[in-house]
Amino acid sequence: MKYNPVVLYTIIVSLGGFIFGFDASVISGTIGQISAEFGLSTVQQGFVVAAPTLGGIAATITAGYISDTIGRRQTLIGIALLYLVSAIFSALAPTYDTLIVARFIGGLAFCSLMIAPIYIAEICPAESRGKMVSINQLNIVVGISAAYFSNYMILQMSQSNTDLVMQLGIADNTWRWMLGMEIIPAFIWLVALFFVPKSPRWLLVQQKQREAQASLKRLYPKATQDALLATMTEIKATTGDKVLPVVTRLKEIVGPKMRLALVIGLVVGISQQATGVNAIYFYAPSIFEQSGVGTNAAFAQAIWVGITNIIFTILAMALIDKLGRKPLLVVGLIGVAISMTICTIGYSMATYQLTSADLVVLSELLKHDLLNPLIDQVFTSDVEFKRAVIGIIGEQAFQTNQGAVIQAAATLNATLIKVGILGFVASFACSLGPVMWVLFSEIFPNHLRGLAISVVGIANSLVSFLVQLAFPWELANLGAALTFAIYGIFAVIGLLFVIKIVPETKGKSLEELEVILGGKAT
Repeated sequence: MKYNPVVLYTIIVSLGGFIFGFDASVISGTIGQISAEFGLSTVQQGFVVAAPTLGGIAATITAGYISDTIGRRQTLIGIALLYLVSAIFSALAPTYDTLIVARFIGGLAFCSLMIAPIYIAEICPAESRGKMVSINQLNIVVGISAAYFSNYMILQMSQSNTDLVMQLGIADNTWRWMLGMEIIPAFIWLVALFFVPKSPRWLLVQQKQREAQASLKRLYPKATQDALLATMTEIKATTGDKVLPVVTRLKEIVGPKMRLALVIGLVVGISQQATGVNAIYFYAPSIFEQSGVGTNAAFAQAIWVGITNIIFTILAMALIDKLGRKPLLVVGLIGVAISMTICTIGYSMATYQLTSADLVVLSELLKHDLLNPLIDQVFTSDVEFKRAVIGIIGEQAFQTNQGAVIQAAATLNATLIKVGILGFVASFACSLGPVMWVLFSEIFPNHLRGLAISVVGIANSLVSFLVQLAFPWELANLGAALTFAIYGIFAVIGLLFVIKIVPETKGKSLEELEVILGGKAT
């Protein structure tokens, strides 16, 4: 294989996607243990999961401006440092409040999701840009899978009672070890980022022509001098003669020339999160527990979410520059709607009943005689069943033993629900997952790109925060069936908007797209 500097630097920058995926999903295996240690309510559980996204919203407000001011690479280095600090302090957090702060700090680094695609899009040729930007998404899903696998392995180790496990405190501090594993990739990424060049397009926006030419030479060492100068001329034609003040750029972003690009960004960004992806990723073991498979099996099944994610993200990478962005979005959203319908049907058919034999099995965890009043009662609603159990043993005891209690009582088609969940993951991974960030990196002009992506990124992150925060409450008060039905409805709405307003962008240079979408600098 021939050495390609663009591919190498893309891989290095997209390691941030791996760390994001790991950071965001590793929490999925710790919720029950953290809740038991700190005595959390469902709202507090949701906040533990959602706190990083709140940090991401705060960072997204300024990340685009910062990256436009100090550069894409320097911003990414700061992001890597935030991930490292967050991982260390999350693993050591002594209280619920300090854990929230530590995870909020990590959330400030979530703006890597917007900065990395910007950098990658700015160093790649048009014909391979979709595939190269999608490497970041591939690393996200690999990171998600790594988190599920890491959690499962640490959980198994914590139950082994070996001398090494006892010496390392894994059994007593299982969730801390899960969160602390992020330290390793965060440190590696921080060091590696010092070896990537600055974005030539950003350098030209800053009127640093010599540095831009040197950066292009590092990226395309075999290109002739004439080819490099031609590329610089094309880029300079859309950058303007000077860097505009931030207020001026904001006015341009919301102005009539940018209206189409802004609406596309908002529609796709909101649709990506409103379909419930981060509820699936960040609560995967909890979701599988609701199907009655038990805690250990739920952790194992979460690994299948990661594997499916990787397979279909690779498929999207193979197709995005061939079929285009819009066809993948349309097919993916149809798949999401169908998958959420399957989950809704699966959960709506469930019944819950505790027998005397079930209480004997639960006796190792609970005072089983407390639940005697529920023996042989049939519940057709998961909400009613949970409320009945909580009314007897209390919310804390139920949250700690939820997997075992539901496993004992539930009668439902777990396979159907698993098919629905994995179908959702497959549909998302080959559409909204990679395509959104590719579109974001393409539809905004060079001189506005960082700031414009901040604007649409805020909307994306805000919806993500609300989905994560609300999910435990929704399960407790609306039930699994209605919760997934809501996600399916949002998928249908997003599909209709995509069909109507999203154009195809494949194969066009960033400068060509500026003209097509009306964002050419004046």
